[in-house]
Amino acid sequence: MTTSRVLYLFGTAAPPVHHVATAVQRAQARGWDVCLGVTPTAARWIATQTPDLEQLTRHPVRSDYRAPGAADVWPKADVIAVAPATMNSINSWALGITQNWVVGVVAEAIGKRIPLVAMPCVNQAYAAHPQFDRSLATLREAGVRVLYGPGGFVPNPPGQGRPEMYPWHLVLEAVEQAFPG
Repeated sequence: MTTSRVLYLFGTAAPPVHHVATAVQRAQARGWDVCLGVTPTAARWIATQTPDLEQLTRHPVRSDYRAPGAADVWPKADVIAVAPATMNSINSWALGITQNWVVGVVAEAIGKRIPLVAMPCVNQAYAAHPQFDRSLATLREAGVRVLYGPGGFVPNPPGQGRPEMYPWHLVLEAVEQAFPG
């Protein structure tokens, strides 16, 4: 299939990242060329899946910065979705703390005006931390479409998550709205 719309799908170290192939396949069925990026911890979690994911996307799975002067191996993004997004990644992004490549790319994407979608994956204990709501508000003020609460991700009690039920379809619907192509 020939596609012209490019989606950067960035996953962080939350359990649904183990099911990211589902999101990739669904996005491709919608006509997206998907480039998959993950945080360093998520990269370790999905290491055994990486060859299959690279075959599925036809792009390398990235988790680190390229060397200065090296050619970029991905096409330019039309939309970037961060899902699942941990509390750490949400807070780092909102505060501009770019300790890893994924957060660095999305922090810069705000200034580049690339459409951004984020759907957290946190439990109720993490969600109760006061910085989390402030970070979500900061990202929304910066123009990020945050899918959290009614119509988005709803936190569960600690230890009671169902990663296989993560609502990837909501992320992909928001991506379509951000760049209908």
